[in-house]
Amino acid sequence: MIDIKYITANPELVREKTAKRGAEFDFDTLIRLDDERKKLIFEVEELKKKKNDFSKSFPLIKKQGGDVEAAQKEMKQVSERISEMDKELDAIQEKQKAMLLTLPNLVDDSLPVGKSEEDNVLYREWGAKPSLDFEAKAHWDIAESLKLVDFERGTKVAGARFSAYTGMGAKLERALINFMLDTQSSRGYTEVMTPFLVNAASMTGTGQLPKFEEDAFKCERDGLYLIPTAEVPVTNLYAGEILDESALPIKHCAYSPCFRREAGSHGKDVRGLIRQHQFNKVELVKLVRPEDGWHELELLLRDAENILQLLGIHYRVMTLSTGDIGFASAKTYDIEVWLPGQNCYREISSCSCFTDFQARRANIRFRKQGDKRLDFVYTLNGSGLAVGRTFLAVLENYQLPDGRVRVPDVLRPYLGGAEIIG
Repeated sequence: MIDIKYITANPELVREKTAKRGAEFDFDTLIRLDDERKKLIFEVEELKKKKNDFSKSFPLIKKQGGDVEAAQKEMKQVSERISEMDKELDAIQEKQKAMLLTLPNLVDDSLPVGKSEEDNVLYREWGAKPSLDFEAKAHWDIAESLKLVDFERGTKVAGARFSAYTGMGAKLERALINFMLDTQSSRGYTEVMTPFLVNAASMTGTGQLPKFEEDAFKCERDGLYLIPTAEVPVTNLYAGEILDESALPIKHCAYSPCFRREAGSHGKDVRGLIRQHQFNKVELVKLVRPEDGWHELELLLRDAENILQLLGIHYRVMTLSTGDIGFASAKTYDIEVWLPGQNCYREISSCSCFTDFQARRANIRFRKQGDKRLDFVYTLNGSGLAVGRTFLAVLENYQLPDGRVRVPDVLRPYLGGAEIIG
């Protein structure tokens, strides 16, 4: 959420940055509501002062034989009016908050201005595309021929866009999860395992609600949501808390299954493991001081990239344009892995800095050392990595001419020393 004080102090800047996203927002109504809010607060304070002055003067009126009954009647009317105005104020503040919850974060000035992913800009790349002297297969063909994934039975159990890993496929998925958690833990992240169901407040805190409710799987009876990413429960572990500055940065890594309806993606990437309703991910989450936010984003990006470097898989990093960046993010880098079987790059991680946008929604603050003043933390997160997409990247990049798959060296200890799958 953006601070309403910042919006009213910088209306043109906020309008401009929102327009760069291609987003529409009724700023006129928001500012009108804020003017009404300020006016009501002033009037209520004046009435409360009047009531307070009367309370002090009442004994004197009574002592001097004044018209006590008339004074009491007047003050009763003042009290009733204060009560009415407090209700009006609450209603205005609720409307204003509801509007603010739908306003996207302000994009950082370093982002390329654009309308879509076509306007994203290459930031850097690592490694080289594999030189295969045979026709590369797509991961779905490899997975089916080696009996690593059973797409048909996964669909039978749960419906379209669900898959069942089997045999060495299940072991490889689990190996990737453990490898990622161990690697990120060694880089200073504290591993956590959180609930995979969260309440509406947690979804609102990180920006999934109210805007993206149609993408979420909801348990109606309990009012809980299956998490779309571990970002939601991990960030909200600190919701409503005041942290000591000495505790920052807080760095967590977490495995979780992720659940997304993929609303609006009908017909896209229907084959294989690209766009599933359920997939595994290892998430990286940071809570940092505002002055450290942009530096910590670069470190977070390096931590995510490190997984692909250890696996020896070529990738590129893209800076997302203003038209492609997520609702809550101020700046995002996408890591895109090369898939020879599909002859294209696919996103495998998004690393974002949200400034204090999520912290304001979740009310996560910290107390500066030697200072009584409270400030909101900056939150960051990124996939370290999306496990299913890493799984398919291994299959496509390490496939052999005979249809088998070579196991990357760093994964062999997690697979009992196996060198070949198949």
